[in-house]
Amino acid sequence: MDRWVFFERNLLALSAHNPELCSRLSLAETTQGRYKFLESLSGELMPALVDRSGSAHALHSTVDPVREAERIVSTLQKDRNGLLAEGFVIFLGLGAGFAPLAALNNSGVSHVLVIDYDINGIAELFCARDYIALLGDPRLTLLVDPPPGLIESTVLELYRPALCGGIRALPLRARTDLDKQNFGAAGDAIQQTIEKVSADYSVQAYFGMRWFANIIRNLGTAQRQNRSAPPIREAAICAAGPSLDGQISLLAQQKDKTGGQGLFVISADTALPALLHGGVRPDAVVSIDCQHISYYHFMGMDCADIPLFLDIASPPMLPGFSTHPFFFSGGHPLAAYITQEWRPLPLLDTSGGNVTYACLSLAESLGAQRITVYGADFSYPAGRVYARGTYIFPFFERRQERRSPLEAQLSSFLYRSPFLPSSGETVPLYETAALRLYRTSFERKASAMEAHVSAAPGPGIPLSIRGKSPSLSPNAHSRIFSLFAPGKMVMNADEFLEQYRRDIAALPVFSNANGTVGGIAGGAYLRNLGADERRVFATLLPQTAAIRHRRPELAAPELIEAVKNYCVNEIDKVLNGGLPKNLKSGSR
Repeated sequence: MDRWVFFERNLLALSAHNPELCSRLSLAETTQGRYKFLESLSGELMPALVDRSGSAHALHSTVDPVREAERIVSTLQKDRNGLLAEGFVIFLGLGAGFAPLAALNNSGVSHVLVIDYDINGIAELFCARDYIALLGDPRLTLLVDPPPGLIESTVLELYRPALCGGIRALPLRARTDLDKQNFGAAGDAIQQTIEKVSADYSVQAYFGMRWFANIIRNLGTAQRQNRSAPPIREAAICAAGPSLDGQISLLAQQKDKTGGQGLFVISADTALPALLHGGVRPDAVVSIDCQHISYYHFMGMDCADIPLFLDIASPPMLPGFSTHPFFFSGGHPLAAYITQEWRPLPLLDTSGGNVTYACLSLAESLGAQRITVYGADFSYPAGRVYARGTYIFPFFERRQERRSPLEAQLSSFLYRSPFLPSSGETVPLYETAALRLYRTSFERKASAMEAHVSAAPGPGIPLSIRGKSPSLSPNAHSRIFSLFAPGKMVMNADEFLEQYRRDIAALPVFSNANGTVGGIAGGAYLRNLGADERRVFATLLPQTAAIRHRRPELAAPELIEAVKNYCVNEIDKVLNGGLPKNLKSGSR
């Protein structure tokens, strides 16, 4: 067959799913001799990459490349039921496409991502052989010359662990060894993305159902929120690290200098009791934890007049501790859907994973130009875990007994995670991997902000923040601030929940004959959804992870139905005042 016939047919197959890459390939050079083509003993035409010296390196077995590809794919792990556990496969190097095609022929594979470099070389491959079966499969994504950021965003967009199963990267060694720089960067990006997805999935598996239950129960309170938070110029952020004990007096002095008017004190919920016991009354409190233990930060506190900034996924009793609750969207897909379909909620960056980071985001959102951080140790200096007065001490005091005194419980809390190696400080600074991650995220955000951010001196690990002038920028007074306030409601909360319930219940049923757990069933279900259905289903992904974690034996179709049933039942409880629908008197 003429080389241009191959090229045109391949581009036509590619254009249905990747028109942008198709356009790039149509402009590529196809006569630079990047590849030579050999015939294997089994009769398959296969490429050999030509290096700078002119030597050609066969990318596949010269005996039987198809059988070789099947053997490579057979290394994918199986679960305890003998079904494919790694349903999302990334191939580094395209070659003749034998291995990606073999993976797509496996019923347990939900998606295949192929990464390669040199657009002109790919064009030569497309001129030499037929890739239609590969390129025409909607489960294939081909990236050519991608920067690391594009690899990360593509994996994050396509990979849904609860539905797709595990993820695995398989290199075409003969190809990757001849371009170690590009494929090495790709491998690093893949590894970092998998770690990010794994961390997110672990959190979703633990909190997914609680997030959903909290959010739908907070809508009734959120619809009564009509206040806005005014802009500020100078802020103090208070975390609950042990250094706060020695810094409260300094903070009180700073607040007294301004007469309580110029300095806006933002407290993490954990730090609230310590500040109140130390005589400092914050101007705002931030809480992002969905767990009921958050109540301990507020119980017994005289804080009703302090504005409380809450993630919409916070426990639904928390707004009752303040007469001025402010709900925001912290990134949950249901919160984003609520903002689009019901009522725009202020967006607050909570990606740092801890409440101190959220406090910094709030200060930024309110327009602060100077920010001082107190109590942000991101470590356990001298083995101390929290400032005095915080919830942990009365919490453990109430639980202590003869065989488990307060000291033993505090010690158990301190040693619950392994410590990272210390740097030989005079005062030992115990640091865990999670605390280091929180610190580096905080430092990165603080360094990128327009505001000048500094930290009060303390015994914790010093923050490394890129220096900026502490003075206000020349145009600071003329900046335009967007008020931290919710938008207009499209309908009342009950009407929204009823519509949302109908949309969930109307999501199509998907059956899978072979009962694959994850794999093709999950991937096919997502691909077959319409645009509006996909937006609704995206709000269910955290619950999907949670139910998958609790019931790993479920096949993907059963998992999807279990998630739908859980969400519908939870909404019914809210609409019926907490009672199952069939127990509520009267009819709706």
